[in-house]
Amino acid sequence: MKKLLIMCGTGVATSTVVTGKVKEWLEKEGLKDKVNLYQSKVADEINRIHDYDIVVSTTIVPEHIKDHVIDGLPLLTGMGIDEMYEKIKKRIKN
Repeated sequence: MKKLLIMCGTGVATSTVVTGKVKEWLEKEGLKDKVNLYQSKVADEINRIHDYDIVVSTTIVPEHIKDHVIDGLPLLTGMGIDEMYEKIKKRIKN
């Protein structure tokens, strides 16, 4: 089971919206049973970032964890959604 973290600046508003969209997508793709979803704020997760298999963020993250994080802004802007979901799917299947 993969651990997927969705985070934003406060762990409340945008991460809630993104979590809902990712849940719907996981169900549609038949991947819901392969992932445990977590939601938080960046400040709380910086030192635990590698505890998660997949991290999606809607806010800027420190340089030293950028390679571990998928940009979640496409779910707010509507641009680049398919590419973002492909990155998530690839990490779920690896």
